[in-house]
Amino acid sequence: MTNQHLLKAAAVTGLVLSTTFAMPAQAKISFSDDECNVALNYDITVEPKRLQVSDQGKEQYRIEMGELYVNGKQVELDAKQQALVNQYSDAVSKQVPEVIDLVGDVVVLATQAVSMALTPILGDAAGSQIDELMVGIQDRVDELAYQQGDRFFLGATETTMENAFNEEFEKEIEEVMTNSIGTMMMALGGQIMSSEGGSFEEKMEAFGRKMENIGDDIEMQIAEQSKDIEHRAEKVCENFQSVVELEQQLRREVPELAPYVLTQPSSYVAKSE
Repeated sequence: MTNQHLLKAAAVTGLVLSTTFAMPAQAKISFSDDECNVALNYDITVEPKRLQVSDQGKEQYRIEMGELYVNGKQVELDAKQQALVNQYSDAVSKQVPEVIDLVGDVVVLATQAVSMALTPILGDAAGSQIDELMVGIQDRVDELAYQQGDRFFLGATETTMENAFNEEFEKEIEEVMTNSIGTMMMALGGQIMSSEGGSFEEKMEAFGRKMENIGDDIEMQIAEQSKDIEHRAEKVCENFQSVVELEQQLRREVPELAPYVLTQPSSYVAKSE
């Protein structure tokens, strides 16, 4: 599968984990497609009748049994505010498990696609190294988005992502690449030289066609899964856009929540207004 195919497979999910192995500044989870653009600024924990929003392990606010606590202090609510708090808590609590399921399925599909793409080209030995790399990535993602019984956690802050994709992970990546780069290069060179054609240029063109055919074949095999994930991602993004509007209303009606921007258009990077 070419880089274009891999990028297309990633884009089709509509879900962007704004992170790389180097972890850029202000990394966060965002949902993005042509019509939807939403980012999360805090970590979210959802339990039965309890919603907690935190940053670097410190609770910012929580909604528990219909009661609102900001910085550990209960906020007295009138009837209108109470209705908004309940509506907001229900909306976020519904969306978080769906996001976690989606993230898990995206990683599984990406792992499947990468393995299907590279193993035929690089061989089983290099393929096992790639599989090891993808398992490592999946383990790290599982630290960011997971379910334990009836508790759901979605880590969206820069600190949470850095803790998952840390220096230890970078060393793991370097070790895998160091151990496998020679095998990969030999396998790749062998594939190129065994391609049809007399000249090196003809062999490269034939190898390019083979790569495209593999990419097309993989796309066909994962097309149904990709469409399902794309549809779910679009729905999640649309739902979170509704949460953005509801949260904005809530923060206007409850001044104590004004500094805490959980959901927002992802082009806006500050944590408070």
